[in-house]
Amino acid sequence: MTSTVGTDARPRPGSRLPVPPMVFIAWVVGLYALCRVVTTTILFVVLQHQVPTGMTGGDDVPVTYWNFTALWDGQWYERIAESGYPSVLPVTDTDKVGENPWAFYPLFPALARVVMSFTGVSFPVAGSLVALLCGFGAAVLIALLLRPRIGDRATFCVVVLWASFPASVTLQLAYSESLAMLVLVGYLYALARERWIVATVVAVLLGLSRPIGVPLGVVTLVVVVLRWRQRTDRPIAGREYGAMLASLVGCGVAGLLWPAVAWARTGSSTAYTDTMAAWRGYASVELFTPWLDKAELYFGGQLGRLLLLVVPLGLVAMVAGPWAKALGADLRTWSIAYPAYLAAVLDPFTSIFRYLVPLFPLLVVVLGAGWADRRGNGWTRLLLRAVPLLVIFVIGQYWWTDELWRFVPPSDYPP
Repeated sequence: MTSTVGTDARPRPGSRLPVPPMVFIAWVVGLYALCRVVTTTILFVVLQHQVPTGMTGGDDVPVTYWNFTALWDGQWYERIAESGYPSVLPVTDTDKVGENPWAFYPLFPALARVVMSFTGVSFPVAGSLVALLCGFGAAVLIALLLRPRIGDRATFCVVVLWASFPASVTLQLAYSESLAMLVLVGYLYALARERWIVATVVAVLLGLSRPIGVPLGVVTLVVVVLRWRQRTDRPIAGREYGAMLASLVGCGVAGLLWPAVAWARTGSSTAYTDTMAAWRGYASVELFTPWLDKAELYFGGQLGRLLLLVVPLGLVAMVAGPWAKALGADLRTWSIAYPAYLAAVLDPFTSIFRYLVPLFPLLVVVLGAGWADRRGNGWTRLLLRAVPLLVIFVIGQYWWTDELWRFVPPSDYPP
């Protein structure tokens, strides 16, 4: 089935034929594995400086690689994997809902629980293994999604840079980042191939792994409209209309599913939003307000407001110009809708680095590989841009791991 959003995957005149699919995938897996070796080395180096604490298994328990991978949110996922979710929300002394497991989506701890049950390993081992395997799957799907748009060489470079991004360390920690990426890219891949029903099913899984159904709904709407505009050349059967509608409904379900489950289990219609507010500096989830406040706090009123204007405009310029045409309407839309969603609902802090991981299409633009004629996709031009960026990213991984991931007692800022 022809995609409405991708670019022509046929080799251009005078260009080399693409490598066979299985060889291509093998290269992606190998490159991703090398990136994970680098990250593992960084984790081993940094864990030598981790002081044993309750977060690593106890003050008298030596810090190992496995318990070092399950800090911070990993502690919550471990609690969920072992005990599930509470039916009664905790309440603080100020009569507000306190921090509790309902802030964390269930698919990742459920998979970890399955591994624990079948193998008998502890959660840190199960959680990090699930994350590692999901990361490999996500890398392969990213490559398959990008290959017909930007070619093999540029795709290899993008995968390596994405797998080396400073916060990509989370792709092998007991966190849900790699699972969310696997489901997200699976959805985008199904959408690009107009597999509407598959996308619908994946959207439901997304609703159990990450709260990003809203921006994906925007992407889906754009793709559906583009398909509708092609109806003269490519007639749409009634069954396909229904499938497209199902994919849109699937995104709505993805956005509402987990809050609905929390409501049904606790009896509180605001259980999820009240829980999310417990981690923030506001009494409730405030749209856009945290960004305004943080910008003024860190940069001053005038400069902060200027940055809040310049950064979104710069982002739009990155994906709206001809240098990003090869991305297609779907990935261009995702690159705008997802940051806009973060701006609306996120309380910006140290976790912002993790939330940038899904913006892999921007790496295509940074590499200069997004031109429709692939003018920037020769090895020389790609490596001139990719190698310096790779060095910066690897250094950034060490900084992220040592500065944000490593826990410094008695309290520290979470990654």
